[in-house]
Amino acid sequence: MSTYTSDEMMAVEAARRLDDGTVCFVGIGLPSLAANLARHTHAPGCVLIYESGTIGAKPAELPLSIGDGELAETADAVVTVPEMFAYWLQGERIDVGFLGAAQIDRHGNLNSTVIGGYEHPDVRLPGAGGAPEIALGVRDVFVMMRQSTRAFVDELDFTTSLGERVRVVVTDLGVLEPEGGELSLTQVHPGVEPEQVREATGWPLRVAPAVRETDPPSSGELEALRSLRTKGDA
Repeated sequence: MSTYTSDEMMAVEAARRLDDGTVCFVGIGLPSLAANLARHTHAPGCVLIYESGTIGAKPAELPLSIGDGELAETADAVVTVPEMFAYWLQGERIDVGFLGAAQIDRHGNLNSTVIGGYEHPDVRLPGAGGAPEIALGVRDVFVMMRQSTRAFVDELDFTTSLGERVRVVVTDLGVLEPEGGELSLTQVHPGVEPEQVREATGWPLRVAPAVRETDPPSSGELEALRSLRTKGDA
């Protein structure tokens, strides 16, 4: 059996949920890895959009930032950031948007602004960026976050992005999906028990009646994933 990391499991599971032809608003890091894995495997027609204004980017190596020149060089088109948000995003031309955050609550609301009180926070985070607009402008929001009680909280310290369009939360332990307006555990990754996921959640987590186990990454998925070298890697 192939060995793999929890981050690889997250990327593979998120990639599986992207259909061929999906127009996808991609972030740097795990979302970029997942989206490019989908493009290199079962969804070659997946259209990747980065916040810098590149549409249909096809990077040979994973970018370090949205300003990476290869995104523009390999894109079908490059538009201004105002056009990206006003025409493409607010025009509901994007199917899926990936988001991450420092905190998430049971309703899928996200915090990427501060930890602690807003006026005198314990930690001031990078901030909203385009996340609030992405959260409301795409058809479906996919969230990728490592699961812990510090991140999956009963009450956000600040609401940066609303969770009404969150369709799936892929973590290092399993998968949460909304049911009746609240996230419920629907999948656990191999070797993980539902109780472990509950213990890593800061609210009484609902568990679906039939929790299934995520299929482990196939050798083909792992080979394709590991071939996606990030720029700067040795």
